[in-house]
Amino acid sequence: MVYAIIRWVINAVLLMLIPYVVKGVEIQSFVSALVVVLVLAFVNAVIKPILVLLTLPINYLTLGLFTLVINAFMFWLVSVFVKGFDIAGFWSAFFAAFVFSILSAALNLFIDKDSSKTV
Repeated sequence: MVYAIIRWVINAVLLMLIPYVVKGVEIQSFVSALVVVLVLAFVNAVIKPILVLLTLPINYLTLGLFTLVINAFMFWLVSVFVKGFDIAGFWSAFFAAFVFSILSAALNLFIDKDSSKTV
């Protein structure tokens, strides 16, 4: 449980850094970032697998690169539902999703799942 909370907070901090890297992305507060990370996790768990399955032929033809477009769509979709998180357009969503994915994967590698257990 502690591991999940640590990852949630780290991903929210990473999300707060995205507007400094990608133009067209705005996050108004840390609370908004926490909500965005929760909603993004839900959307990625529920909607993304359906979209990947439906776009399997085009994903196959592009050797999986269409998944980047799906990730951008997920980011944009979350920005529609969460107040305080705004994305200007497709390319902003695309690069924000790309940067967030890379940073999140890199930093979550450093979090040791076993060290968060209490003895």
